Amino acid sequence: MSVRLAAASPADTETASTSATKKVSLVSLGCPKNLVDGEVLLGDLARAGFSITAEHEEADAILVNTCAFVEDAKAESLEAIVEAAGLNADGKRRQVVVTGCLAQRYGPTLASDLPEADLVMGFQAYGGLPAALAQRLGMPVSSSSSDAGSNEPSSSSRVQVGDATVPFRPEWDRHRLTPRHTAYLRVAEGCNHACTFCAIPGFRGKFRSKAWGAVLEEAERLVASGVVELNLIAEDTNQYGQDRRDGRGLAQLLCELSALPGLRWLRILYAYPSYFDDELVAEIATNPKVCKYIDMPLQHINNLTLLAMNRPPQAHTKALLAKLRDNIPGLALRTTFITGFPGESDEAHRELVDFAREFRFERAGAFAYSEEDGTPAAELPEQVPQRVRQRRRDELVQVQQGISEAFAASLVGQEIDVLVDGENEDGWLFGRTQWDAPDVDPIVFLSEPPASAAAGIAPLQVGQMRRCRVSGTSLFDLEAYPVE
Repeated sequence: MSVRLAAASPADTETASTSATKKVSLVSLGCPKNLVDGEVLLGDLARAGFSITAEHEEADAILVNTCAFVEDAKAESLEAIVEAAGLNADGKRRQVVVTGCLAQRYGPTLASDLPEADLVMGFQAYGGLPAALAQRLGMPVSSSSSDAGSNEPSSSSRVQVGDATVPFRPEWDRHRLTPRHTAYLRVAEGCNHACTFCAIPGFRGKFRSKAWGAVLEEAERLVASGVVELNLIAEDTNQYGQDRRDGRGLAQLLCELSALPGLRWLRILYAYPSYFDDELVAEIATNPKVCKYIDMPLQHINNLTLLAMNRPPQAHTKALLAKLRDNIPGLALRTTFITGFPGESDEAHRELVDFAREFRFERAGAFAYSEEDGTPAAELPEQVPQRVRQRRRDELVQVQQGISEAFAASLVGQEIDVLVDGENEDGWLFGRTQWDAPDVDPIVFLSEPPASAAAGIAPLQVGQMRRCRVSGTSLFDLEAYPVE
């Protein structure tokens, strides 16, 4: 999970500084799909005459864009809502607007339990947020606020939720919260799978691919604004296009996007362990702009546990992993596992740990199982005690830490491309390799080259892609300096 405060990216400076009568800030929780939703909402508000601020104390309204993936995420979201409302103790009356998955999933109940929330808004109502907020703040509504082409409910009530499966709205004209040089590109939304532990299909809706032309237009506009890295996101990214059956899937999309001048990296996030046909594998392997990185949540490897989860069986997973490793040179695989799923025996857990230790995923995370309302797994017998779930998660994380440290050490002495992301509080520039997604993976600490090798080397700048030599490690992170 990540928390972002609304802040002006370089591309949004003019919009953010426009004089307006009311100011809005944002707390964004959860995944990049939620982040894109937040960016689009802020874009709608800016066009309607609101000013975007990163300071909640200055705001007249605070948007809390919530996550409802697991219990910890829900608890964090509830805490953020209460914290936002608590700012009103200074005597200034700020509107607290709750959006995101928690609002979509629990709208009426959430509003009943949290009187602090002035407006609870689900996905179908997003296009109507500027008008609804303007009404509550007593300001005129710009005509541009109704240009989103949405089919939002017309109700002006405190709770506006609507359907989970909603059409796409244009997402290119958004208030970016990511650095100027990197962006998320949503290619699909929703999910048709029936994993027994997951409630996402119930509040994110059915799987639907974004129209081909809309994806390309958004990508072109993002790259024209200075983006050099596009991170492709969806519930199942590699299922893109299969609901249309027009012969244009993720492989064709990667090929088309890679033709954009100025774009350097395309990254695949959240791929399902299916839909990897030979054409897609070959495109990843041979397209120089496609990062040799795949984020593919597997959840487990024990067959009985996978069966209970309603996930692909072990044989399929192992065959796919071998195919990817054999056919994509330099591939880094990221996955996530669930520990303590109902009925998971000690033997099943040991099989998972042994598998992680032997396969050696370059990147991996683990979650302790969380019972989700309305899911079949929550009703299964043999619920594993919470302390056992967490102990198993901690063991898996410890194993992965050693693997990640070894992977970092293996890169020392090599020359690799690094995208310079920013500067930390200590004044160190940092960046990422093609094997590191934003916010979730290790980083590269960058320094100036040694005096003996500094001749002709230009200073590092944020947003650059630079060839660097890895000089050391700091646990999973790398230390490097530019050589070109």
